[in-house]
Amino acid sequence: MTMHINLSPEMENFIKGKVASGFYGSATEVIRDAIRRMQAEESRVQAWHAAIQQGDAELDRGEGIPYTADTLDDITATAIKSLRSGKRMDPDVLP
Repeated sequence: MTMHINLSPEMENFIKGKVASGFYGSATEVIRDAIRRMQAEESRVQAWHAAIQQGDAELDRGEGIPYTADTLDDITATAIKSLRSGKRMDPDVLP
């Protein structure tokens, strides 16, 4: 499919700079990569919203725990212990 788009001079220069850096072979590669990144971000946002809805439902069922300084200390200690043991981080807790 061929598509023609109009870009601002700033966007055009940005794309040309990416190609000139050698990281991309063409403007098409830059655009494709940008679209893939947008799609991945959209998926992350959808997963985030689903997790929030799940958490809200759990709280509505009374399944939550009080969020206190001790709770935060326990979560932090568990995370540090996991990292030191070489366990991979859960992708759900990564930014």
